[in-house]
Amino acid sequence: MRYAGMPMAMWALFERSFTQGLSNVLNYDTQTASAIAKKAKPRYRQIIGDLPTFEREDRFKANIISCAMLCAFVLCMPRRPTVDELTSYYESCMTTPAMRWFCRKAGKNKFSDNDMRSQRDTAALRAGDRNPYSWNMEFRPYADGSGYEACFTTCGICALMRELGLFDLVPAMCHLDYTMSELGGASVFVREHTLASGGPYCDCGYRKLL
Repeated sequence: MRYAGMPMAMWALFERSFTQGLSNVLNYDTQTASAIAKKAKPRYRQIIGDLPTFEREDRFKANIISCAMLCAFVLCMPRRPTVDELTSYYESCMTTPAMRWFCRKAGKNKFSDNDMRSQRDTAALRAGDRNPYSWNMEFRPYADGSGYEACFTTCGICALMRELGLFDLVPAMCHLDYTMSELGGASVFVREHTLASGGPYCDCGYRKLL
């Protein structure tokens, strides 16, 4: 994958929040936080450069890019964070005002015909069959019309973080699903299994708010 377009834009959008979170959440002093961010950028570019090109229709490109950014920062930290610490850090980094606006906008489209069609198209694409850093999912609308579940049998985040020696920290990224759903204001996120915890799949359920 080239460090251009979306990867470059993601760094520009989130570098500040990732750097500030080092001090605000992980308690690094300002000088150390700046040094970590300075080291993280070339590491991020390296991780991105080692990834294959994603198919145009693959909606999960942004997910793997945000994973690459988080991994770059973690690999440059002088101390490896715990899962709980990284969960708080990643949520703080990603819930910027712009992202909160995006989630509210996406929430207005949740469960619409376009959303349901997009879920079916993503399930049919099965990009994970051709790209180990992408996802395969099954789309399962609830029979009672109360929402749907996206059931993932492969996970690009698991693949990349395992390769980088960070697999035990995957749950820190998984938790953001709950936050994003809450910020959207249209659904309650429910989950029973994750691949990261040894489950047979990741079930991502979205139930309509009453």
